[in-house]
Amino acid sequence: MDIRTRIVGLLIAAIIVALAARRLRLPYTVGLVIAGAGLAMTRLQTGALLTHDLIFDLILPPLLFDAALCIHWQELRRDLAIVLTLATLGVVVSATVVAAGMVRLLGWPLEAACVFGVLIAATDPVSVIALFKDVGIGGRVRFLVESESLLNDGVAAVLFTLVLAWTQVGGMPTVEHSALRFAFVVGGGIAVGLGSGVAAILVAGRTDDHLVETALSAVAAYESFYLAEYLHCSGVLATVCAGLAMGNLGLLRTDDRGLLSVQGRAAVEGFWEFAAFLANSFVFLLIGLAVADIQLVRLGPAVFATIIALVLVGRAATVYPLCALFRWSRMAVPLAEQHVLWWGGLRGALALALALALPPDMARHGDILIATFGVVVFSVVVQGLTMPPLLRWLGLR
Repeated sequence: MDIRTRIVGLLIAAIIVALAARRLRLPYTVGLVIAGAGLAMTRLQTGALLTHDLIFDLILPPLLFDAALCIHWQELRRDLAIVLTLATLGVVVSATVVAAGMVRLLGWPLEAACVFGVLIAATDPVSVIALFKDVGIGGRVRFLVESESLLNDGVAAVLFTLVLAWTQVGGMPTVEHSALRFAFVVGGGIAVGLGSGVAAILVAGRTDDHLVETALSAVAAYESFYLAEYLHCSGVLATVCAGLAMGNLGLLRTDDRGLLSVQGRAAVEGFWEFAAFLANSFVFLLIGLAVADIQLVRLGPAVFATIIALVLVGRAATVYPLCALFRWSRMAVPLAEQHVLWWGGLRGALALALALALPPDMARHGDILIATFGVVVFSVVVQGLTMPPLLRWLGLR
């Protein structure tokens, strides 16, 4: 079976799942994982392989760019303090809780526990956002879930790089060195992303050809990611910032000062919606297919239950205490929306990409990979399936 047949086969499977999921009123991404697992159980040789390079080089950029395109700067500025708090301090809190639990309860080495804690702190609420679209949930709760996850991904990826370097070099790095490295990776990613997005939108503003405008958006999404990674900066943050720049200077502007033509805005929006659909379809189908090759039973049900509980507790320790800091401000988050932020903090593509990037000789390498796959599958299937009743119970549907 050649690569063309495999791609077409997976695309056909994604279309069938999309139609069935809508008819059965299931979250689309949940259906994809289940379908992928079903295909794996049939021992059908698809030849598909979920790798770090596939996720990082092809799948992440369109997912990040598509989500960032739709975030209004006015909304982000209004809730910037709480979003940044959740996406920065929240990642540290979640990673600390998980790592401490892995060491104390499961006896993992500190280095392996810290690596797993950081990579699993990266939330990926793609399936929740898709669900919000299906049931008509919008407003501030959807904005908080989406914007926090975008920045959270960038911070988690940066911290993962720093923690992994610490485990390989040995010895605790100085606070000054860590701070400078963090500032360079984050600041460089933001600068590359904003520069790429602004450059692309300025060039697009000189033409009314919607095909050229769409092509420029694709160049900005991938070029910003690859350039930032080449410079050892954050490619995730670069693509997010490029999407924010192009969205707020072009796609979201409906007045005469927008730098995209009317036809160009429609073309760009449609293109990235389709690109995100393809990326989601392939990554979640491949997650399901990979389940058959991952020895999930190796860790045992008790260990798995402990890991999942730690991840949920870590997310709760992030959402509720940090939201409480803003309780008396204009950025206060109602308790019902905090529940959505907690349960909707799914794990997905980025956590898997980081786990797949670990060196094979690292302590507990196999256990980290298995635990990550297990948490992602639980997150997408169990949390994804229970989100609709949770929204109804909270009165948010």
